Amino acid sequence: QLQAFGGGLVQAGGSLRLSCAASGRTFSSYAMGWFRQAPGKEREFVATISWSGSLTYYADSVKGRFTISRDNAKNTVYLQMNSLQPEDTAVYYCAAPNPFTTAQAMGTDQQISYWGQGTLVTVSS
Repeated sequence: QLQAFGGGLVQAGGSLRLSCAASGRTFSSYAMGWFRQAPGKEREFVATISWSGSLTYYADSVKGRFTISRDNAKNTVYLQMNSLQPEDTAVYYCAAPNPFTTAQAMGTDQQISYWGQGTLVTVSS
């Protein structure tokens, strides 16, 4: 089970930190990631992180503004979002693939085995 929280309403230029807590199994040996789905659009990749935290990958649209990190001792993944813009408005989902899929390879829905329930981020202009 993955549970994402930390979403909310923020003004453009503001920051939010999303958290994804895992329960029921340990994800410390899994790559993890964040996806998002804006109203009327398909779900898209945002960021992924390797099981050790040493490798991270970002969509071009968030590179330099968002930072993904993890604390394996807490079975939790984070997404620090800075300089938020109205186009970042979406439901954000944390996700994990099967344990054999790398962070670099989990950029599409087809690679995901576990989804969190989503948390809404709304950025006002």
